[in-house]
Amino acid sequence: MRVIKTTATRTCVVCERTMLQGEHALRYSRDGSTFVDVCPLCSDTALDYGWTREGVPLSPLFPQPARRRRQKSMWQTLLGTRDEEVEPVISEPILRRLGNGEMALVEAAELFNATQFRRTIAGVAKALGEPQASITPLSGVNSEMVLTFAWDITWYQYRVSPESAQPVRVSERGQDIADLDPTFQQWNATVTDDGRLIPEIERL
Repeated sequence: MRVIKTTATRTCVVCERTMLQGEHALRYSRDGSTFVDVCPLCSDTALDYGWTREGVPLSPLFPQPARRRRQKSMWQTLLGTRDEEVEPVISEPILRRLGNGEMALVEAAELFNATQFRRTIAGVAKALGEPQASITPLSGVNSEMVLTFAWDITWYQYRVSPESAQPVRVSERGQDIADLDPTFQQWNATVTDDGRLIPEIERL
């Protein structure tokens, strides 16, 4: 009799990434009764949300404080102070005034860098190398941006809506870079080892 090996596909509920074969999934409870799968890269985020890891008592004696505060966007910084010191998108001085389009690129990158999705991109990059990246404004009056991270065998896209309650969300994902619309293949950004998105902006 022929035996056919089947494998179950697991998806991280935080970053929505399909976990690789052999990748260990962590189990967390959001309501104290059911458990969901979380990839190792999003473990800290699950704890930030107040979820309880499988095997840990579901009723701790003392409330657990948030592990860290979220980074504010560039515009929030202008109106107040940062919760924590984080390396800015543009670390070197620029000897000219940025245009509105360039400021929009910087804001989109800062919003993305403050999310857990950065960990997703960093994790894939460890396996596949540095991706090609682009920040593409969409036509219209809502100031939305599409962030694209592409390798030869997979790509991810995120939609950035600065005025939305959830400013960064997963948009599309594919397996072949040839399937990407040429509009999103105008590579105008780089990605650091820790998954931070850096727009390419002329210094002079």
